[in-house]
Amino acid sequence: MKAVVHASHVIGACEPSLIEQTIGAALELAVQRWPEAEALVSRHQNVRLSWAGLKAAADAFAAGLLALGLRPGDRVGVWGPNCAEWTIAQFATARAGMIQVNINPAYRASELEYTLRKVGVKALICAASFKTSDYVAMVETLLPSVAGAGEVRSKRLPALAHLIMIGGGPRAGWLAFDDVAALRTGACERDLVSLTQSLHPNDAINIQFTSGTTGSPKGATLSHRNVLNNAYFVGLGMGLHESDRLCIPVPLYHCFGMVMGNLACLVHGATMVYPSAGFEPRAVLEAIEAERCTGLHGVPTMFIAELEHPDFNRFDLSSLRTGLMAGSPCPSEVMRKVMDRMHMQEIGIAYGMTETSPVSFQTAPDDSFERRVGTIGQVQPHIEVKVVDPDTGEIVPRGQPGELCTRGYSVMLGYWDDPDKTAEAIRDGWMHTGDLAVIDEAGYGSIVGRIKDMIIRGGENIYPREIEEFIYTHPMVEDVQVIGVPDAKFGEEILACVKLRAGAVADTKDIIAYCRGQVAHYKVPRYVRFVDTFPMTVSGKVQKYLLREEMKADFSEG
Repeated sequence: MKAVVHASHVIGACEPSLIEQTIGAALELAVQRWPEAEALVSRHQNVRLSWAGLKAAADAFAAGLLALGLRPGDRVGVWGPNCAEWTIAQFATARAGMIQVNINPAYRASELEYTLRKVGVKALICAASFKTSDYVAMVETLLPSVAGAGEVRSKRLPALAHLIMIGGGPRAGWLAFDDVAALRTGACERDLVSLTQSLHPNDAINIQFTSGTTGSPKGATLSHRNVLNNAYFVGLGMGLHESDRLCIPVPLYHCFGMVMGNLACLVHGATMVYPSAGFEPRAVLEAIEAERCTGLHGVPTMFIAELEHPDFNRFDLSSLRTGLMAGSPCPSEVMRKVMDRMHMQEIGIAYGMTETSPVSFQTAPDDSFERRVGTIGQVQPHIEVKVVDPDTGEIVPRGQPGELCTRGYSVMLGYWDDPDKTAEAIRDGWMHTGDLAVIDEAGYGSIVGRIKDMIIRGGENIYPREIEEFIYTHPMVEDVQVIGVPDAKFGEEILACVKLRAGAVADTKDIIAYCRGQVAHYKVPRYVRFVDTFPMTVSGKVQKYLLREEMKADFSEG
């Protein structure tokens, strides 16, 4: 009897129903349900806000923006690290129907200018400074006449009219963040009430630039419906509820922070806890202990840094239960340590991309350890996925790799002012992710690489992740990234870039010998390079295209 071959096409559950409301309406509901419960704790600022207090702060700031002349649909940039003001701005813009533009805190002046021009930002909210970044100085290099009173006017950035500073002292041409709320009038407050009632869930509310690991930034435009529903199902999948306290060390400018963190807490009544302005492993450990956090988000490199911190054993992390690891593949040894040493027995894996709001697949708290490290879980409710042959577009059988495509409520509205890129990415409603995936017979997905990251050696398709997973089990290895480098004979050869543990000693022969006999011969790295760091995005993803550029000088086809 011939075996039945199932197609790699899966449709998520249709229950619970989708949320058909705006972020502003969700905030009102949170205040009705949990008015005095703690909504936000920003430890480095010593700020604590209840849900009622957060709504009051957001509404006052939103009414101040209206007093400045901003209206629904206007773009408001937010540039800075994690802080209470970031979140107040997030909810204020949503309440007033303005489109928040998330700006990467690592951007320099030229990247900032590109972002402001691309989407026509009318008001820019930015931190005075953070670490080595003097944000105000960078803005003023683009606006040499900023010292004048009143609105900003510049031929270079014609849409930009208002500059709002978080922290820092008084400065000509800038409004202090706290002073914006003071501009509101009774008329503005009444306007805000009517505006919030007139907004629609499908309205654009957020623009996120997705340079990520591949270059050219594009403004992914997301609606209330996109992000609010994704936050709801992410929280549901991790068992988040109103007594939880979620530690959020991931950057708010990224979907991981603002959707899977802030908005997940909003719809489930959990408390948002910010341990520090930027990621600091000790601050995370301190926050978990002091705030009795029950959940923790992070990318694998963050969990590695927390586990490897010299004072790790001094902290009581027994309150932890759940959380999500996302952003890049999780090595099995890291997951095992997180579950055992950090008490996170219900930690899950999530997979997605900014363009899908972001999560499409997620593991469940009762999934086996093997499922949690070997897969990205199952497709979320109300989302449809398929795996297709990148050349033909045909759906491939279960167990066969191909490009992952996603369809449903979570797919972005499009790339801002870029119809060609939008049409290239979204075809017949399907978001083409560029990720190579496999869906097994039980419907669990696995990411085996990026189409652009796949190594083709002598006609063999090699997926870096499986080699990385194996090398990571070497006792001297803290982290590893595998890339392809040019080779005259095979087209490409395998290079393993290895970061050793502190004080560990190993050489190229050790790593290669460790692989021989354990992985197929054509997957054994030809080259090994030892590195101290990897080029990273602010959200903790390794930028393999930059890593390849760095290593290219060492290799040539000759």
